Amino acid sequence: MAYLNKVFIMGNLTRDPELRYTPNGTPVSNFGIAINKIYSGPNGERKEDTCFIDIEAFGRNAELCSERLAKGRQLFVEGRLRYRTWETPEGQKRNKLSVVAEHIQFIDRRTLPAGKEREPSAGEEPAHEEPLKEPQAPSDDIPF
Repeated sequence: MAYLNKVFIMGNLTRDPELRYTPNGTPVSNFGIAINKIYSGPNGERKEDTCFIDIEAFGRNAELCSERLAKGRQLFVEGRLRYRTWETPEGQKRNKLSVVAEHIQFIDRRTLPAGKEREPSAGEEPAHEEPLKEPQAPSDDIPF
């Protein structure tokens, strides 16, 4: 049996990325994205529906998110869904569905936020045009 867990979302950051580290030193960045859908209601009135999604990035992606992203920036995220359950200290059961980012790319062309400016390293393109993770090389196995 085959399984697939893949999501593609594009939206605006609802808060600045928060960077922390796991006990073994792995960087983890958490931030949120808002995705708006505008549509006409039954009487022709304009309606808007907003979906808020929590995003988690790990490793170098997490560090780059913390350095280069800020609230309001528009980005594209490719990742997978992650469902977690836990119990609060008061004994209440909680659950959460989030997206673990595998590839992140800026959509807007704004410059870096104040306080996050930096000069690109030798051979590096400006941050507002660079994907946060390089795409995988195409496979020679594909018959077309």
